[in-house]
Amino acid sequence: MPHSKSLFWLPQSRLTPLPDASTLDWLFDEGSLTRRLIGLSNDRFSVTPLFEGWQALRADECAALELEEGSEGWVREVYLRGNGEAWVFARSVAARSALQGDGLHMDELGSRSLGELLFCDRAFQRQAIEVCHYPQEWLPLESRAPELWGRRSRFDRGALSVLVAEIFLPTLWLAARAHPENR
Repeated sequence: MPHSKSLFWLPQSRLTPLPDASTLDWLFDEGSLTRRLIGLSNDRFSVTPLFEGWQALRADECAALELEEGSEGWVREVYLRGNGEAWVFARSVAARSALQGDGLHMDELGSRSLGELLFCDRAFQRQAIEVCHYPQEWLPLESRAPELWGRRSRFDRGALSVLVAEIFLPTLWLAARAHPENR
């Protein structure tokens, strides 16, 4: 596991070498990834929850949320699927202290998209997108592969910050390349 708290998460300005234009477009797209996946899958989009619960947050997550290392938070891990295939692994976290006073019920989302909720609530301000090659040991066993691109950004509303990480799986790149718009 990387030792530095967040050095491996980089803004586009510090990313070298840059990936190809199509990958860059997906990584730094400021719009809703959910909406983009709905379009790519011709409305055959779904969310599969993998884990939801209170957990000690990772050091890089605590640093991004400006929390003490080892702080507890709500963790939600899901697959974003297109045409039945897992295209993106997403991990969203928020501090227990911030969630308890805010009224955002991350624990009640089920198979709904958190991203859609964050984009529909105009009070949320999205911070800069950062990217990295996501450590494969942090992925579900069936999705582990080296050098997978991940991105994350923090959504802030008052005292509440939600950190959303999205890891692009090889099946997404295959679907994106096969899509008529991307040829």
